[in-house]
Amino acid sequence: MKIFTLINSNGIKVMITNYGGRVMKIFTPDKTGHFDDIVLGYETPEAYLKSNEKYFGAIIGRYGNRIGKANFSINGTSYKVGKNEGANCLHGGSMGFHNVLWDASQTDNQTLELRYISKDMEEGFPGNLNVKVVYCLTDENELKIEYSASTDKPTIVNLTHHSFFNLSGNPDETINNHMLQIPAGFYTPVDNLLIPTGEIATVEGTPFDFRNPKSIAKNIDDDNEQLKFGRGYDHNWVLDAEGKKKENRFAARVTEPVTGRVMEVYTNEPGIQFYGGNFLNGKDVGKGGIPYQYRTAFCLETQHFPDSPNKENFPSTLLKPKEKYYSVCTYHFYTI
Repeated sequence: MKIFTLINSNGIKVMITNYGGRVMKIFTPDKTGHFDDIVLGYETPEAYLKSNEKYFGAIIGRYGNRIGKANFSINGTSYKVGKNEGANCLHGGSMGFHNVLWDASQTDNQTLELRYISKDMEEGFPGNLNVKVVYCLTDENELKIEYSASTDKPTIVNLTHHSFFNLSGNPDETINNHMLQIPAGFYTPVDNLLIPTGEIATVEGTPFDFRNPKSIAKNIDDDNEQLKFGRGYDHNWVLDAEGKKKENRFAARVTEPVTGRVMEVYTNEPGIQFYGGNFLNGKDVGKGGIPYQYRTAFCLETQHFPDSPNKENFPSTLLKPKEKYYSVCTYHFYTI
C-alpha cells in the first residue's frame, strides 16, 4: 500500500492511497486562508482495513449504490452478485473496488492514474472489466475524477467516488448547518431496504426539494416516510429528467457558512446520491483520535441510478464489448 500526494499552485493538497483508490485527505483553505482537512478517514492505508465504515474516500465499483436482491439479467441470462447488505448488493459487494489494490502511476505533481482489471465473474459480475481512474488536481482548485472502462462480455458498470466531506474542517461538528443546493426537480423514492421503487417523483412540496439552497437540517426531521427509510437523506436525485446529456452538468453546491468553504459538483452522470452520514455511529475513530459520529459528514456520489439493471425506465448501465465507459466527477473548491 502506498500514499500519493497531489498539490496545486494554490497549496491545495490531496492524499490518495492505491488501496481502494481512497482519498485520505483534502486540505483546502477557509475564508481567512487557513487550511484544514475536509474529509473523514485515517492516517494510514492499513487503518482502512479495520474500519466499520467500508467506503471512506474509496472508488466504488463495479456497481455504485444498490442492486435489489443482488441479481439482474442481461440478454435473458441471470446473474447473482455478492450480498453484503441483507439480501441486496451494495457498492459492488464485499470485495468491490474499495477493497482492491490498484496499480498506481503518478504522472506529475497533480495527476494520479489508477488501473485495475476486474476478472470475469468477480463478485458475480460478468466480463473481464479493464478500468482506469484518473485523479487530477487542477490549478482552478478542482479535483477531477475520470473513469474509463471496457469489457469483453456484456456487463453492468456504475462507478463513483465516496469521500465523506465536512467543510468545517472539524469532524467533531455535524454537517447540519451546511447549505445544500441540488438543481433537480425529481428524485427516486425507495422502499424500506433503500431499493428504488422505480418511480421518478417530484421534489415539489417534499423535504427533497433542494433547488434553492437550504440547510441540510431544515427538513431532516420532517414526518416523511422516505426520511424514515433512510434515517435521513440517502437518496438519488435525477439530474437530467428532460434527457439533456451534458458533459459538465452542475449537480450540487454545498456551503459551510462559518468557514466560507464552498464545494461544487459537476458530472456527466444522470444522477447524484446525497447521503448525510446517517449510519456513522462513533465506532470508527479517525484522524486525530476523533470518533466519527452521526451526521458529521456528507457524501455526494455522481452516478447512474440505484438498481438500474432491474428498472427498465431508468437510464441503462449496460456496457457491451467494443463500447467505452466514461464517467467524470469534478469537485470544485472555493471560498466566499
